[in-house]
Amino acid sequence: MSTSEEGDALPGEFALIARHFRPLAAHAPGALALSDDAALLDPPPGRTLVLAADAMVAGVHFLPDDPPETIGRKLLRVNLSDLAAMGAEPLGYLMTTALSKDTGDPWLAAFAAGLAEDQARFGCYLLGGDTVSTTGPVTLSLTIIGSVPKGAALKRSGARAGDALWVSGTIGDGALGLLALTGRLDELGGEGRAHLASRYRLPEPRLALGAALGGLATACMDVSDGLVQDVGHLARGAGLAATIEAAAVPLSPPAAEAVAADPTRLATCLTGGDDYELVFAAPEAAADAVRAAAARAGVPVARIGAFGPGSGVTVTGADGAPLRLGRGGWSHVA
Repeated sequence: MSTSEEGDALPGEFALIARHFRPLAAHAPGALALSDDAALLDPPPGRTLVLAADAMVAGVHFLPDDPPETIGRKLLRVNLSDLAAMGAEPLGYLMTTALSKDTGDPWLAAFAAGLAEDQARFGCYLLGGDTVSTTGPVTLSLTIIGSVPKGAALKRSGARAGDALWVSGTIGDGALGLLALTGRLDELGGEGRAHLASRYRLPEPRLALGAALGGLATACMDVSDGLVQDVGHLARGAGLAATIEAAAVPLSPPAAEAVAADPTRLATCLTGGDDYELVFAAPEAAADAVRAAAARAGVPVARIGAFGPGSGVTVTGADGAPLRLGRGGWSHVA
């Protein structure tokens, strides 16, 4: 994301970068004011760098008419969630924006303002990237850089037979929020729809919880593509089977109301994705320690199942019988 006048960049690109993106790098000396083609970053002493990348496409990950400030904040937050899943703390990020010709300056100003707001909240800064044009939908990509104490990173693999399965926060709000924003939850009151829409647009990265789970969780990841599917990743990583007790999965009051009105929405909650909560394994004997760590982090957690010998994921109802959900979660290539 260089602001030099060299190269064959698009007309106006450098002015755009200087106006909207250079202020996001003002407190990151290694960003070099976005004047070079790369940034400089020294890992904190005694820590390992953690890198993750996520992209968002208009019409797939956000609605084209979503407020641009929430789009910027969501882009940063879904990447911060990947750091949280490894118990890492953020340092900075690289960002690529592929913008359509009708992306005006007011949209970019609001998008950058959203990024600035969450940078201040989560303590990270823009280090560089690229800005290009596209004839397709707006496409945004962010690479987050964080750090974790050496040897302390949480991974997807590592769950053991007998470990309990836990999840943070509430599940299903993201998927139901998309339904609310597209007029498919009109039976809920306005406050309930607004809560679900906010959870879709502004997920909460569980950074404090991820850091607190170090030494307790044997495996961890964030719930982005659906609880059932992502628990399947943990099970496969460990070569085990997992059981999810549907009645134990925490739902917010608006989500519970939506499910009560239409019980088929329980499957939407369990498989819909976009929650960005942490799902993790921990020994049964560590239950009190897990709850204490979560309390210190200010994040509620719930035990929702367990790992055992075998393979695959089974979701059971209140009677203990397996539920048929139709699918496990979202896939971009299926």
